[in-house]
Amino acid sequence: MTLKINASFLPHTDPDASLAFYRDILGFEIRNDVGYEGMRWITVGPADQPDTNILLHPPTATPGLTEDEQRTLLELVAKGTYFGINLSTGDVDATFARLEASGAEVVQEPMDQPYGARDCAFRDPAGNELRVQEIR
Repeated sequence: MTLKINASFLPHTDPDASLAFYRDILGFEIRNDVGYEGMRWITVGPADQPDTNILLHPPTATPGLTEDEQRTLLELVAKGTYFGINLSTGDVDATFARLEASGAEVVQEPMDQPYGARDCAFRDPAGNELRVQEIR
């Protein structure tokens, strides 16, 4: 049996800001942008990885959420404690410099981790943490 990751999900709170971040700052392709009842689901991914997708979705679109649950979910998303994703690069320092220069919100500058990776971290416009690890 072969399993592949097709899509990971990240919430967005501002579809236009998320679209600009993933397209213009990270350089990802926009693969789909679907609107329904005033909400948008946007699929993005690296151009050289056509089978790997990140689906940016409205976090409160889940049916059955109470107003309290929606508020709690939005608070967790804004803090960056609810969702995140790990990306990889061949040169974390160069990637950090490019993302920092673009105005991306820095969470952690590049550093060597005790578990062997060198990484840095940013937040997207919704507050999701994006960790960038160097592949050695």
